[in-house]
Formats: sequence, C-alpha cells, structure tokens
Amino acid sequence: MKQDKPYDAVAEARRIKEEMSLKYYGNIELLLKDLKEVRKRYKLRAKKAL
Repeated sequence: MKQDKPYDAVAEARRIKEEMSLKYYGNIELLLKDLKEVRKRYKLRAKKAL
C-alpha cells in the first residue's frame, strides 16, 4: 500500500538536518552569528535561558 510521493517532507527534513549538523558541528560561533542574523531579519527576540 506504499505510494510514490512527488515530495517527501520527512526525507527533506532529514537532509536539511544533516547539512546543518555538518555546517555547525564544533563551530558554535558561526551558529550564534547566524541565529543573530535570523533574529534581526525576522525581528524576533531571543528567549531567555532558564
């Protein structure tokens, strides 16, 4: 009962997660810099740490 899908969202999410993990692994400064840029771009506030 398996059907071919034109777009597999789960596979796409896994692919993106893998790319991001390779990009940011061991480079926390780059991660924080990119998050700061995203917050600025979309006018978001950072959540306070507990």
